[in-house]
Amino acid sequence: MKMQFEHQTVELPKIKQKNKALPDGGRGYETPEGKLYPSITTVLSIRNKKGLHEWRERVGHDVANYIARTAANRGTAVHKMCEDYLNNQHLAWPDEFEKHETKNFLAWCLFKKMRDLLSHINNIKCLETNLYSDTLKVAGQVDCIAEYKGKLSVVDFKTSTKQRDEDYNYGNFLQCSAYAKMFEEIYPDKKIEQTVVLAACEDGFVQEWIHGSESIAKHQELFYKHTKDFFERNSINS
Repeated sequence: MKMQFEHQTVELPKIKQKNKALPDGGRGYETPEGKLYPSITTVLSIRNKKGLHEWRERVGHDVANYIARTAANRGTAVHKMCEDYLNNQHLAWPDEFEKHETKNFLAWCLFKKMRDLLSHINNIKCLETNLYSDTLKVAGQVDCIAEYKGKLSVVDFKTSTKQRDEDYNYGNFLQCSAYAKMFEEIYPDKKIEQTVVLAACEDGFVQEWIHGSESIAKHQELFYKHTKDFFERNSINS
């Protein structure tokens, strides 16, 4: 029997994504009140700059660009497959959904690896939706907010060439905790109970990380420190 997902879509404020809108050329989002907030990925990107620069110098810029572009395309394709699947396209338009396989076979294989874990998702509040926080003064696009194994969760979909570890996912955990804060600012009566990171890996593994309320609070505190550092470095009043 094919899985059918229930949707309990919530209304969320519309915000506009603005590429290269920040002084450092980073991506920003404009809120309904006209405030410009940096994206979560822009805020966290400074953590990796030294390591990325060393890696690019080691492998060469052409190779680095190819690897980065391939990984980005792979991730985008798997995200789209997850979104279409959770939107029940495999039931409503099965022929259209199956086109994913011929468009990007590697991404299709990774999606199929992740599909069993996606079966734990239901009562979906939003998919691929922009959120922001006036407290954190940041914004971004969340993959999914829904119940996961019966608990209201922020769910993040990832792909990788090989298995990840906790340190590798540090930024993802902080990112999810920030989305939890954003959602709760809009719906304080809808408490995010956990964050979930799902990763499909090219080496054949699929991974799942679940963090409860205590870890979310810890990750939010760490994320706040990163935002403070970002605003200070870029001379932005927070």
